[in-house]
Amino acid sequence: MIKVFRISDLIKYFIRILIPIIILLIIMQVVSNQNLAKQVGSSIKQEALLNSISSTITQIEVVNNEENTSKKDRSLIFLSELALASNLKEPENKNEEQDLQSETKEVAEEKVNEARTDVTTEVIDSGVNPRVTNNYNGILINNMSDHELTDEIMTPDIEVNKSKVIIYHTHTCESYTPTEKFNYQASGNYRSVDLNYSVARVGDELDAQLSLFGIQVIHDKTYHDHPAYSGSYSRSLVTAQRCLENNPDTDIIIDLHRDAIADASYAPKVKIGEEYASQLMFVMGGLNENWVQNLKFALKVMQKANELYPRTFQTINFKKFRI
Repeated sequence: MIKVFRISDLIKYFIRILIPIIILLIIMQVVSNQNLAKQVGSSIKQEALLNSISSTITQIEVVNNEENTSKKDRSLIFLSELALASNLKEPENKNEEQDLQSETKEVAEEKVNEARTDVTTEVIDSGVNPRVTNNYNGILINNMSDHELTDEIMTPDIEVNKSKVIIYHTHTCESYTPTEKFNYQASGNYRSVDLNYSVARVGDELDAQLSLFGIQVIHDKTYHDHPAYSGSYSRSLVTAQRCLENNPDTDIIIDLHRDAIADASYAPKVKIGEEYASQLMFVMGGLNENWVQNLKFALKVMQKANELYPRTFQTINFKKFRI
């Protein structure tokens, strides 16, 4: 009798054989590279290597379970994970990770002053006109979803529980242009595992300001884009779900990002008092089941922001995504 194998079973067998081979190749590459060989004894490098392998295997398992994913897509995702993991830059000494954590703790313990509201706001225009589909009392929206935004939908008549806020970062390592005064060790192009110089520091500042008003803040600083960038949103979704499960009474959860470009020739910036800053932006998704409430909340925040710091926010980017 001839035994017939299903294609899906053959793929699973192939992957099981492929994983040990790939792991072996990674180890051989690390050993053969003189620069990395100096760090083989470092526990940080060992942990990064294990994390990259674990992340790659997890990604394979997820893709393998998605029936609608083609073989070509599976291969591309698998190879992209390996490529990103192989280009990692880790701290040069084994104590640096502990040093960074200590510095972050010191920053958190600094005295926090309430943000001033008795200052003027000036918009430094870029000359670039954003695409606008809707205007609610001066708040601009670029609607790229399939929804029609009626006056009723755009009316910010919503009340939320403001006693607790969750902050997390899909791209935790997003960092900023280094300067002589504020320099840091980069782990990629405008990326750093140093939480004092990444977008996580912005989360710390937001945390500190909200805490002044008695708001409880859960700030999760899990790395979702390190050691692998691909798959960041899948990993951050797990974090967001965990945070909400542990805090079921929370209405506000923020995925805080850094904008890609802070250039007045690309988009306006604002001068608040004597300080210059990039504009903020809400990025929202029309496929989210709570999209109406999310939009109303964003409009309400921007309404208040325009009272205190006019035009601090850019146009709402309302996409056909499940954000």
